[in-house]
Amino acid sequence: MKYCFIFFLLLFSSAMFSQEDAWVYFKDKPSSQSFLDKPLDMLTQRSLTRRTAQNIALDLTDVPIEKSYITQIKSSTGITVLAKSKWLNALHISGTQTNVSALKSLSFVDKVVFTNKTLNTAKRVNENSTAQTKNKLQTTIDYAYGNAANQIQMLNGQALHKQNYTGSGKIIAVLDAGFPGVNTAQPFQNLQTNNRILGGYDFVNRNTNFYTGVNHGTLVLSTMGGYKENALIGTAPDASYYLFITENDASENPIEESLWVEAAERADSLGVDIITTSLGYFEFDKAGESHTYSDMNGSTTFISRGAEIAFSKGMIVLASAGNEGKSAEPHIGAPADAVSVLAVGSVTSGKVRSDFSSIGPSFDNRVKPDIMAQGTATAVSDPSGNIGTSNGTSFSCPVMAGLVACLWQAFPSKTNKEIRQMILQSSDRYTTPDFNYGYGIPNFGSNLGVNDFFLSSTFSVFPNPAKTTISFQFPEENYTASVTIYSLLGQKLIEKQITNQNPSLSVETLNSGLYFYTFDAEGLHKTGKIIKQ
Repeated sequence: MKYCFIFFLLLFSSAMFSQEDAWVYFKDKPSSQSFLDKPLDMLTQRSLTRRTAQNIALDLTDVPIEKSYITQIKSSTGITVLAKSKWLNALHISGTQTNVSALKSLSFVDKVVFTNKTLNTAKRVNENSTAQTKNKLQTTIDYAYGNAANQIQMLNGQALHKQNYTGSGKIIAVLDAGFPGVNTAQPFQNLQTNNRILGGYDFVNRNTNFYTGVNHGTLVLSTMGGYKENALIGTAPDASYYLFITENDASENPIEESLWVEAAERADSLGVDIITTSLGYFEFDKAGESHTYSDMNGSTTFISRGAEIAFSKGMIVLASAGNEGKSAEPHIGAPADAVSVLAVGSVTSGKVRSDFSSIGPSFDNRVKPDIMAQGTATAVSDPSGNIGTSNGTSFSCPVMAGLVACLWQAFPSKTNKEIRQMILQSSDRYTTPDFNYGYGIPNFGSNLGVNDFFLSSTFSVFPNPAKTTISFQFPEENYTASVTIYSLLGQKLIEKQITNQNPSLSVETLNSGLYFYTFDAEGLHKTGKIIKQ
């Protein structure tokens, strides 16, 4: 009996003194008017300009958390502040259950929500869900040459690149787990030389060394900003980037959702246009903290609520659908479930859904994923600059994000809502979406009026591949055609007038590799690719 009592006492003590995470929400922002009167105290001019261009008014969510509230929470017994969110007017804290619960008595506290759902007595928790596997950052690289051209051409991204829409003037924030090698590897030198890495931050370790962590973010960035001739061309090589570490690869805890929202708020304040994140949350290390499918309704999880606010500020948010398609719980995670987030699934090079790609619908029966891109054998660069291929919606998502930047560059007066709708409407399953492919694979050239392929069965280009010259066969009318040869980045390399009598042009000056051409004549417009041997 004595031993049983001691055992009970140990259990009781453990429960009393174990650390629990929670969000403490505040009722108001007493200093809001002073910030709203001086918006540059909370946002950069670029952020304000983005809002003005889209007719988005400032509101209470833009105002920082009341400093006196933060001070009082920090000074409370046994409480550690881990993260903060002005959008949700909340702090992510840690402490014993007793000390955290005591915060409810503070007059300015609206509510306290434990990350361990079993401690929130007001909410009934379903513990019978099937957990997802935690493999979102696990990647295996095949160092065979990766055909980066296919992942661009599948989306007709070359149509944008050929018109010099390569992301210039647009800023993309990448929220991931680490970016080692981005400051040293050759495929990223184009970004470094042209000062397109604007900065970053490690929210996990609270320091400015973001060229560290696991290499997942490096691989992700390479699909957008990488540039290695004849090996890897990113979808937005001329965009600018902020690199934010929000994911701790050593564990899986709800704090990562809070860090993600904090980083999204930083991105907003800096004037970022696009957020891309190859992260998703469903299962955590503590079972009581894990999400269930019923949470995937776009409005329950902390991260998805933050992602939706990010969109409301005029940014476009893209998130990987997830790699759980073959698991017992195959549905998308958070923040891919958010209503306005573009959840990107994965297809093979042949446009067939990758078997690992997570499926929809959201719990409230909305179409998810939203769109698809190549995530099987996607060309990537590792931190040493080696080009290979890797699998996952982690890569289909940034491939898509880069082209979103290019499209927005082409239509700078469009709002984020309009750009998002243009992408959906261009997709090949837009009229018949399903829960495996969503709206399908977008066609980024369709909005430019340059996707009019195969207008005539009498048109051909030969030889292809070519060593010295290429020739064009086209209808037997007596007119002149204009032929232009472009690099993968849309740089004009050769331009020549040809006729039926003299239909050839020399490609001897080109290096070996893949190029694009445009052919324009009376009533006939063609685009395509040629290979120089």
